[in-house]
Parts: sequence; C-alpha cells; structure tokens
Amino acid sequence: MPKLLHVACSPRADSESAAGARVFLDRFRESHPDWDIDAMNLWREPLPEFEGYLLEAKYARIGGKTFTASQHDAFAVAERLALRLSLADRVLISTPMWNFSIPYKLKQWLDVIIQPGLTFRFDPAQGYLPLLTDRPTVVILASGSDFVTGMNRGRIDMATPYLREALRFIGINDLRLVPIGPTTGPAEPIRAAREAAHRRLTEMAARF
Repeated sequence: MPKLLHVACSPRADSESAAGARVFLDRFRESHPDWDIDAMNLWREPLPEFEGYLLEAKYARIGGKTFTASQHDAFAVAERLALRLSLADRVLISTPMWNFSIPYKLKQWLDVIIQPGLTFRFDPAQGYLPLLTDRPTVVILASGSDFVTGMNRGRIDMATPYLREALRFIGINDLRLVPIGPTTGPAEPIRAAREAAHRRLTEMAARF
C-alpha cells in the first residue's frame, strides 16, 4: 500500500498550518482512497535528544568505529525515524514559522534523521551524497507576516531556504511550498491568505 507521511509541527490543533494540512489530507483521502496516511506529530512523538549515546554513535560512524551496545540502541531510534521517511512515497510537512525559522521540534527531527550512513554519505571524491530517493513533498508554512506579496513587515523568511537545503541534502528535491500568511493582524488579509492557500492545497492534493 502506498504511503503518505504527514509531519505535523505545530503544538496547536487549531493553528493555520494544521488547518491547511486538514484541507490537504481531506482532499487527498478522497482522491487516493487506497493510500495509507502515516501521521507523525512531533509534539507527541518521542524524539530522542541529540546527545549522549546518540551523539557518540554519530561520531563513531564517522570515524568508522564499531558501536557499543548503548550507541547501537540509541542509533536504532534514529534509524526507525528515518525509516518512516524513507518508506513514504509522498511527504506532507505542516509547520508554523517561529522567530523567522522553524519550530525546534522540526529542527530536532531533522537533526536526528540527518545522519551519516542513514540519510547521507560522504565520498572523498564526490563530497556529500544523499541516500534517500526523491519523492514529491509539500511543505505548508504558516507565518504571521505575508511573504507572498512582500508585506512582511521587515521580517526575513529563513525557514524556506533552510528546509529546501536540509531536504535536498538527504535527497528530496521535489519540494512544493505553500505559504499561509499573514496569520496575524487585520481580519481581511488573514481570511484572503487562508482561502487562497486552501484552494491551492485542495488542487494540489487531488493530483499529488
């Protein structure tokens, strides 16, 4: 059964990014009734801290050393998380923008799965090489400012370039970004941005 992985990155069930994800998934289920949806809520998922034995395991692998039992167990958690991504035929990431970038839970997930020998490798002649195959990926990015029309109130979007580069590094290049913003301020611009994003998400989900 083909699989879509949904990585939910907002702690609020009623957030704009969560609402956009619901619109997308409702239409996706209608158009793809035979697909499995793997829902990964990063605020409920037991993500390991990137320290201790997991950190040691990363450097042991870089140095070509054999894992200790504790390092092996710690790295196995990262392997399971990376496997959920690698098994997905399609990926949906719904996230808010926090302080110009991404929530720390999303960064933590990326830090855990972007591991040598797991999602990338290093070749002395070719440099860093991704280990995941490319797959269509949608990122819903909700922000207080409007980065579509340029009315961003002097803020900088560092989330988009970071996500593009982090995902490209492990092999995901087919990335479609759907911004939702502004999400704060006068009601009419918020409504217009929401409706435009939801229309786009509905159209994308039908052919995703």
